[in-house]
Amino acid sequence: MNDLFGGHAPPKATPGYSAADIEVLEGLEPVRRRPGMYIGGTDENALHHLAAEIIDNAMDEAVAGHADTIWVTLEAGNWLTVRDNGRGIPVDPHPKFPDRSALEVILTTLHSGGKFGGKAYATSGGLHGVGSSVVNALSARLEVEVARERTLFTQAYERGKPVTPLRNAGPVQNRRGTQIRFRPDPEIFGSLCFKPERLFRLCRSKAYLFKGVEIRWACDPTLAGGDVPAEARLHFPGGLQDFLATAIEGRTTVVPTPWAGEVTFPEDQGRVEWALTWLEDGQGFLHTYANTIPTPQGGTHEAGLRAALVKGLRAYGELKKDKRAAAITAEDAMGAMAGMLSVFIRNPQFQGQTKERLTSQEAARLVENALRDHFDHWLAGDPAMADNLLAFAIERAEERLRRREQKDTPRKSATRKLRLPGKLADCAREGVEGTELFLVEGDSAGGSAKQARDRETQAVLPLRGKILNVASASADKLRQNQELRDLIEALGCGVGERFDLGKLRYGRIVIMTDADVDGAHIAALLMTFFYKELPELVRAGRLYLAQPPLYRLQAGGVSVYAMDDADRDRLLKRAFKPHQKVEISRFKGLGEMPPAILRETTMDPKRRRLLRVILPPEERARTAELVEALMGRRPELRFRFIQENAARLDAEALDA
Repeated sequence: MNDLFGGHAPPKATPGYSAADIEVLEGLEPVRRRPGMYIGGTDENALHHLAAEIIDNAMDEAVAGHADTIWVTLEAGNWLTVRDNGRGIPVDPHPKFPDRSALEVILTTLHSGGKFGGKAYATSGGLHGVGSSVVNALSARLEVEVARERTLFTQAYERGKPVTPLRNAGPVQNRRGTQIRFRPDPEIFGSLCFKPERLFRLCRSKAYLFKGVEIRWACDPTLAGGDVPAEARLHFPGGLQDFLATAIEGRTTVVPTPWAGEVTFPEDQGRVEWALTWLEDGQGFLHTYANTIPTPQGGTHEAGLRAALVKGLRAYGELKKDKRAAAITAEDAMGAMAGMLSVFIRNPQFQGQTKERLTSQEAARLVENALRDHFDHWLAGDPAMADNLLAFAIERAEERLRRREQKDTPRKSATRKLRLPGKLADCAREGVEGTELFLVEGDSAGGSAKQARDRETQAVLPLRGKILNVASASADKLRQNQELRDLIEALGCGVGERFDLGKLRYGRIVIMTDADVDGAHIAALLMTFFYKELPELVRAGRLYLAQPPLYRLQAGGVSVYAMDDADRDRLLKRAFKPHQKVEISRFKGLGEMPPAILRETTMDPKRRRLLRVILPPEERARTAELVEALMGRRPELRFRFIQENAARLDAEALDA
């Protein structure tokens, strides 16, 4: 014994602490003692991680090409069943443990499975060999059925230990694969139960991530409701493109169609799939996945995407000889991007068992190389779209640099600094001389105007819908209206007693609305606001109305624009030859107008037409009377106005 300690006597044991105090946990007992080491805790996220582990195993069979259907069923009593039509877990005796089946070894032994060698699964999500065994350890009961070679095998477990032997349940026709039915252990998770909406979202995202699988969802009717159906078949042939279309439904994009594709890595190292677009409102998102596993913290595959986008936009800017593109960073390229990125790679490395971040270094290189060429070709294939995207990214870069220089304050003012509304796309010029603020209706028109403007002198502020009618609203409502507050902050000159024309931040204020009845109504509401709250601004001649065209007429290489029906008829006679076939396009609104045409017809100072809003002193009483009649609180005054002027009003135009 003394030889163990170099010929000296062993040290004396500390009282109360000896070899007998050292525990050796066997089998799955470590999982039950310390579940946080394996699933991140015992909260709701950890509970649903159990479901994700079993569903991921079924998805691995599908991705490997051995299954095309997965059944996920949530029953009353917190039971979850997951079945696939894959190969089925092997049930023959395990070579290393001949007294136990491979199925039992997988379900009762940590770090066991068919995904270590890479032969059974080229790319899989479950790689640590702990998923199924951890779920088994933390379940009050787990029941497994395996259909292989037209024979059904069954076995049951409780808290990780088999309570029945592996049984041959007899022949079975038209069925193959593995089914696992389990109920999480209340001793571990207390009263927590699976959330149907969370499981349904998980199943739907898995179906989006792999086009070749159909997931058949079923939920006990007492648990279904809201956005969770009792039954559903989830299959999306469009893959991530379908996923993205659902996620951005109803939002305005910078590019007309998403950038999407799929590339197989060289030397059979896996593949990458993506679907990306850019949002006008700037509120983007990026969902990333590795072997169908969500990676909310991103990782190396996201780094590869980031590098491909930044380098691609900078290179395109260099091609266009735009030196400003050199300032584009990942924040500018991806901040307003909405996207899905999914990679399938061999032996991926994750940060922790919960796999929230991909750390495989080769993923960055593979993704960047694959996406960079495709991004360059996509940009080159549609120069107009690429120009808009480049301008959008440069605008974000310039705004970021301005925020850095001014520490989140607006551009310098001679008197003070203001907090600017988030939707305002400001101009670069610091002085008032020659600057213009365009007020447009909605994010769609705002997006077109931002791309069409001269960024040096023209600012754009999109306003949502029809603003408050200040002629009939209380002062409290005016103060609470966010759209008007944004407008007042952008102007910088204050209202009422605090109005100071010297603090107005722009030389002109231009109301730019659609050339239709709704656009005219919005323009009237805005003019009412300026008349009631900022009359001195109007009297100073600083308020204007833009005049966008309603029609474009084309024939024989000639294009002209008409302001209204009468102008259209006049141009048809004067600008084209008799009997010449003229193509007439009606603009539905500024948001539908290509930025180049909007710039040419409505925003370019050299070619546009503006109407100045004036208040002649001799007409002040008549103007006040008219505003009160048409915009005030008394409907009888409006009715009287219509009666008195009906003879000269175009009723058909009013109804259009």
